[in-house]
Amino acid sequence: MFRIEEEVNQDRKDLVEDRLEDSNSARSAVLHRIRDTVADDERPVQAYALDEAGELAGGLVGYAWGHWLHVDLLWVDERHRGAGLGTRLMATAERRARDELGCLNSRVETWGFQAPRFYEKLGYRIVGVVEDYPPGETDHLLVKRLTED
Repeated sequence: MFRIEEEVNQDRKDLVEDRLEDSNSARSAVLHRIRDTVADDERPVQAYALDEAGELAGGLVGYAWGHWLHVDLLWVDERHRGAGLGTRLMATAERRARDELGCLNSRVETWGFQAPRFYEKLGYRIVGVVEDYPPGETDHLLVKRLTED
């Protein structure tokens, strides 16, 4: 007999995360090898563009983990779109991830109304599509190799 609880509980969340990491490391030689190494630590990757007045014109927020750059957020103010700012932010993050953090690849998710074509122009390729997420939209997963083979 089990009792299911729905409360938000940070201690239990951390315990579940630790136990899942233990389980995954036991079942995957790759995850076992990177466990407790620098590649296993999520390291922030952030880049911000400020205009002449010091106001935020764009920004990228992500992290490095497992030799991958994970781009979580990329935003450019409407007034500055089309001027190459998004490309510069991505290039800055990719360079840092590759040269300083040892990332081999990069990944990003974007909705169809956002920027899948933008990322494709930067060399990303669509590897997954989730239709109707959320209902009425399409989510795209794109990846890019950051190093030459």
